[in-house]
Amino acid sequence: MNSTGNTNLFSKDAKFLLALHSSTANLGIGLIQIKNSKITFRSSTKKVGKDLSNYLFNYVEEVLPSGFWPQIERLAVAIGPGGFTGTRLTVTLARTLAQQLQCQVDGISSFELMAHRISKELIDQKSTKLFWITQELQRRGVIAGKYELLQNNNDPNKIKIKELKAPYLLPSKTTVTPAIEFSEDVSKDIKMLLNISLESHLHKKKSLWQDVLPIYPTSPVNDIK
Repeated sequence: MNSTGNTNLFSKDAKFLLALHSSTANLGIGLIQIKNSKITFRSSTKKVGKDLSNYLFNYVEEVLPSGFWPQIERLAVAIGPGGFTGTRLTVTLARTLAQQLQCQVDGISSFELMAHRISKELIDQKSTKLFWITQELQRRGVIAGKYELLQNNNDPNKIKIKELKAPYLLPSKTTVTPAIEFSEDVSKDIKMLLNISLESHLHKKKSLWQDVLPIYPTSPVNDIK
């Protein structure tokens, strides 16, 4: 298990933003104290596989003890695409906490997190501002999401990503271009998830738990008309 960040961020009047990412075999948990003159950060990544259902609460408590859960002011969760069970567990936990605590919860696709992660590289390479992220699944087809780079002309370092098409299963024999193959980096993506959610918090964006649903592009239910 890898853990980073300041451990001296707990107090009775602290308010927290908690982020969860389990779309792959690696679980990511991130935490920041959002009412502090200096924002403090803590994160943890762990390879969990099929053990997630048994130990999810324990893993979260290692980052934020349950006694502080009522002080969560906002949540963020990666909604996939990814493993059915892993994604469902953290999305369900985030939705349940948001409902009980009556706080906002941001659902962000794992493809969008990757798009943010590689955005600076694409700008440096003067790549197209419109691109796809794809993931080929053995015997099941290709999942694809479409993204746009939005660069601030006054500050080139401020790059935003717009998800034009959330990840979905491409029709058979369909190709998209330019396309970048999906790659995992949960340790970086959990921090990006926190940053996106923090910006939403600072702008007082409403994100309701009812709207946060996992992405299952290859689910047979999606084929029912």
